[in-house]
Amino acid sequence: MTYDFDQRIDRRGTESIKWRRYDEDVLPMWVADMDFMAPEPVIQALQERVAHGVFGYSLEPPALRAIIVDRLQRLYRWQVAPEALIFLPGVVVGFNLVCHALATPGDGALIQTPVYFPILDAPAHAGLTSDTMALTRRPDGGYEIDFDRFETAITDRTRIFILCNPHNPVGRVFRRDELEAMADTCLRHDIVICADEIHADLVFPGNAHIPIASLASEVADRTVTLIAPSKTFNIPGLHCSVAVVPNPALWERLKRAQAGLVHGVNVLGNVAALAAYRDGQPWLDALLRYLTANRDLLHEYVARHLPGITMRPPEGTYLAWLSCHEAGLPRQSAGILSPAGQGRPE
Repeated sequence: MTYDFDQRIDRRGTESIKWRRYDEDVLPMWVADMDFMAPEPVIQALQERVAHGVFGYSLEPPALRAIIVDRLQRLYRWQVAPEALIFLPGVVVGFNLVCHALATPGDGALIQTPVYFPILDAPAHAGLTSDTMALTRRPDGGYEIDFDRFETAITDRTRIFILCNPHNPVGRVFRRDELEAMADTCLRHDIVICADEIHADLVFPGNAHIPIASLASEVADRTVTLIAPSKTFNIPGLHCSVAVVPNPALWERLKRAQAGLVHGVNVLGNVAALAAYRDGQPWLDALLRYLTANRDLLHEYVARHLPGITMRPPEGTYLAWLSCHEAGLPRQSAGILSPAGQGRPE
């Protein structure tokens, strides 16, 4: 089947956040969703469900749980029990829930910066402190982990490490040795790892995503892994994500914190997730080829036409992280804009 990712779809007038926020002469280069049409099997499944005409409260389809477990085994050789899954209406909900459930006010959460702004905000929402350590920027614009700095950032109150891998925004897909070093440190300090792995399916050739929980059973026992079809198949507005929690004690604490506050996935989110994971792989394969070409085109353009700006080709995600350190721009010109419009410096 041929997929036309060059098709321009007018999203103005559809209550799209990014297309409604700015005037018509502004092209919003947002990273929260893509402007591609979702896979045809997803659209068809949603149309059939809408035609049914009844939209009551919904449980996740049994087939969805089985498909996710099989997918983790097939892609990562990570064996997960079906009952380890908790369905949530978003990965952001997930790491906020982890902060509330697995720490108490005054505890600390370890965060690597620069990072996706909701991760920066999550500790404060639960009354936690942010124990931050900066990733090390190389001259070529790439980033790596200084493990001495990682260790130093941990205090006697640090209870949670929020890992973003593949990393948003710097585009790193962390290697096995890097993941092992982070996991070993967290185990030594009795820190729970909350792994935001929402971009796990969006990894470019030459790189391989490794769920940190798949390293060893003792790591899985201290890890909550958050995944979703939302970024992968461009269905974020349908709000379906999954927490993989192999440790029954952590699972119970998350379920207790969830009670009465965070419900599961809505009926259409369940339908879309099932269709995407079951039938969306050909679309995803074509998408990755298209995104790879886009990445390479942009990298070449930056190198040729934007003096003072460097771009390390991302290893994963569909975000290009441009370093403006040498461009002579005012400091406030370089940053990430949150949906609230607040700039965050690089």
